Amino acid sequence: MSRKLSLLLAAPMLGFVILLGVLWGGLGNDPTLLPSVLVNQPLPPFQAELVDKPEQVIDQTALIKQQQNDIALLNIWATWCPTCRAEHQFLNGLKSQGITIFGVNYKDERAKALRWLDELGNPYQLNIDDSDGQLGIDLGVYGAPETFLLDSQGVIRYRHVGALDDTVWQQQFVPRIQQIKSES
Repeated sequence: MSRKLSLLLAAPMLGFVILLGVLWGGLGNDPTLLPSVLVNQPLPPFQAELVDKPEQVIDQTALIKQQQNDIALLNIWATWCPTCRAEHQFLNGLKSQGITIFGVNYKDERAKALRWLDELGNPYQLNIDDSDGQLGIDLGVYGAPETFLLDSQGVIRYRHVGALDDTVWQQQFVPRIQQIKSES
């Protein structure tokens, strides 16, 4: 009887220790470093309307042709996303520096998106309407904001989850942009 009692007491304790180990192992992980199988892969095929020109449909090939530099950003955003509002001014600053930014308005309403861009400025060269979230699914988006770094061939070279700011830009994007430029 005491052997059964010992086993009954030991099993939950062992489970608890294993759970603690798993949780402790995850504490050091950076939540913005979510791996993407699309890194070093071309943009997935898509067709979507533009937010400001619903009569115009764009696909991944046409998007790449709009790119003006060696690199471009593909920024996933939404009006319901408070973090997107926080990063928006930084994106406007990147645009003024000549960085090409394409927007993907994710699971949002076109009218709200147009009001937002009118009020806060429009950093996007093109803004894709992804109100159904299909492009986001194809990109493996977890939520907004997320930003993908594209090379001149439309290959995704990096993915950042969360808001862009000067620190993230300098530490995560600038070195990768320099690497892309050195390869061309």
